[in-house]
Amino acid sequence: QVQLVESGGGLVQAGDSLRLSCAASGRTVPTYAMTWFRQAPGKEREFVTGMRWTSASRISADSVKDRFTISRDSAKNTVYLQMNSLKPEDTAVYYCAVSTRYNSDLRSRARYDYWGQGTQVTVSS
Repeated sequence: QVQLVESGGGLVQAGDSLRLSCAASGRTVPTYAMTWFRQAPGKEREFVTGMRWTSASRISADSVKDRFTISRDSAKNTVYLQMNSLKPEDTAVYYCAVSTRYNSDLRSRARYDYWGQGTQVTVSS
């Protein structure tokens, strides 16, 4: 079984920065894409930003693309989410997800095979 463990969440003020990590461990599986989603209370889980592993191409939601950056460390099987200029509306549980096969739409939750437990990010005003 593959395990994804998110870390780096916490309580910050609006305008602050935070970096989340997602480390993969356990059974080795092919990686097509690693992606960040988030879920705020009372809302559905939504796409934030993702990366196709081989090409390192990125796609981001319009709400975060000027502020958030996804990056990777292949040797550590880890992806990061650098979040700058945080806003209260960024408050959510952030989840890491992995697609093991071709994924034509990184925005779709249905395309992912493994999920982490999430890490809480709270941005105060």
